[in-house]
Amino acid sequence: MYPIVFHIGSFAVHSYGVMMALAFLAGLWTATLRARREKISGERVADVTLWLMVGAILGARIVYVTTYWKQEFADQPFSEIFMIQHGGLVYYGGLIGATIAGMIYIHWKKMPLWKTADVFAPSIALGSVFGRIGCLLNGCCYGRACSLPWAISFPADNPLHPPTTPVHPTEIYDALLNLVLYVFLAWLFRRKKFDGQIFATYLIIYAVFRSIVEYFRGDYPPDHVHFTFGLTSAQLVSVPIFIIGLALAAVLSRRSLPKPN
Repeated sequence: MYPIVFHIGSFAVHSYGVMMALAFLAGLWTATLRARREKISGERVADVTLWLMVGAILGARIVYVTTYWKQEFADQPFSEIFMIQHGGLVYYGGLIGATIAGMIYIHWKKMPLWKTADVFAPSIALGSVFGRIGCLLNGCCYGRACSLPWAISFPADNPLHPPTTPVHPTEIYDALLNLVLYVFLAWLFRRKKFDGQIFATYLIIYAVFRSIVEYFRGDYPPDHVHFTFGLTSAQLVSVPIFIIGLALAAVLSRRSLPKPN
């Protein structure tokens, strides 16, 4: 755990913020390389990335604040809502926010929607690798108690109070799975059969990977685990994300078929 990288005077540079910045830079760079194959200019990619970044941060923070209002914000100064450098972003909220912001910009500029989505899909997975490393350095999104050789423990003197006993390194699990997903999507991008295939595949596989990692998470308050189904909130959201991915793949692949004479 290494929440603060260094200080500039009295201003603390947080590792979580640094990793999020690296996530967007890595995403922009790799998306620009793929955009050339789709004849989308680097300038347009940079503009879309800015919109995605703003939408992702707003969506992720809004969902986190509303979800954990009683536990973390009700008794804090109002300014704490905006302190994203302390952590506190919900991934699915960010995905939804980025999708909405991206679609608005793409429609506004009359860009090809599904070609653009395919360009960015692998980069989303790559960005998640950096994001989860940021979670590890920050001490959030930790796992359940674990006695396996690769279990990790957090120091006692930290503001988020993660357990000092050995737990599953769920941040590392998530980062590794997203790295695998990035490599696979980057490979598939060069072999795709129809526009939208990469984005739909991302939704399908990420929903599965996220659901797997969630079984090892130990940082949820009791009221965030739905005992009726034995699922966390993220697992419940993964279900419609998985279905949307399947539906997109089915509809878009059918559109790409040649029309009968």
